[in-house]
Amino acid sequence: MTEPQRSSQDQPVLITDAAMSYEQELAVRKRRYKIMMLMRIPCMIAAAACYQIPWLAVGLLVISIPLPWMAVLVANDRLPRKVEKPNKFTPDRHAIEARERPVIDG
Repeated sequence: MTEPQRSSQDQPVLITDAAMSYEQELAVRKRRYKIMMLMRIPCMIAAAACYQIPWLAVGLLVISIPLPWMAVLVANDRLPRKVEKPNKFTPDRHAIEARERPVIDG
């Protein structure tokens, strides 16, 4: 079954600019750190496997040396804010304009 198309009016209204929670941000930063550190292992194994081609082995070792430092920098850095176009509340200006009222003479 297909869902009906939603317009911007059907989307929930964003009422806060709050960032993600500390626990969520920490989990993302830990995952990035682990990925970067795990990239070092294949580089070192490939360098050992390519010992017969010295320039390639040295190149892979040179690539793997700054990875721990870069992983720490990335893990300690704050995550960038998401660029999104949320549906923010905009008041209906026509609803608050003064309108003509009948005058009753008594």
